[in-house]
Amino acid sequence: MSGKGRSTLRLDKILTHVGYGSRSEIKKYVKQGLIMVNGARAKDSGMHVHPETDIILLDGERIIYKEFIYVMLHKPPGVVSATEDNRDRTVLDLLEPEILAFEPFPVGRLDKDTEGLLLLTNDGKLAHELLSPKRHVPKTYTAVVHGDVNDTDVERFAKGVTLDDGYVTQPGELVVLEQEQQDEGVHSRIELTIHEGKFHQVKRMFQAVGKKVLYLKRIRMGSLDLDESLKLGEYRELTEEELALLGKS
Repeated sequence: MSGKGRSTLRLDKILTHVGYGSRSEIKKYVKQGLIMVNGARAKDSGMHVHPETDIILLDGERIIYKEFIYVMLHKPPGVVSATEDNRDRTVLDLLEPEILAFEPFPVGRLDKDTEGLLLLTNDGKLAHELLSPKRHVPKTYTAVVHGDVNDTDVERFAKGVTLDDGYVTQPGELVVLEQEQQDEGVHSRIELTIHEGKFHQVKRMFQAVGKKVLYLKRIRMGSLDLDESLKLGEYRELTEEELALLGKS
């Protein structure tokens, strides 16, 4: 940052950050006279401006600068919660270029075959707060489980169960929603809230009580609920109300 104060940024940095091209492209726009700052034609792509207060127009379009982006994705199965992967599609492959320009990353992970709520952001501080083991941010899932999930399981989950590696989980809140008799046995539809995020934790918790998860979907993370109007693979930016719930208003 130059001596012009912490609240100013280079014009080309602002425009590249919000997805309007590379620095060399911004330089070209300036030469073509396409960029106006407070009513005057910009002469230098490296000029410093106040992103929150100065009026920046690119070819007549007002540029709204924001430092952070917060995206709710309804993650589909078959996509990995990573920024890159050599074999599989990642959640970033589902995003448009104007969102990718902010360089978002997934907050935590959902297993490849798990669907549901995934938050993507470039706000490292928020990600740390949501993922910190000390914060015990609750995560709620719905699942279809092969087996008769009953009151005994509810009690065991409430005390914490011992996983296959000997780790004892924190207490989880298990609710049995309904049961159906299938040819291969009983299927139980459940809702489970846990307060940590061990690898394959939900599946391993049911495995520990002799049952198998057939379908898993995350519907809530902290105070954030999955927008059920989002189809698999769809996403949107968080609303002001949702940001307030996360303490980011």
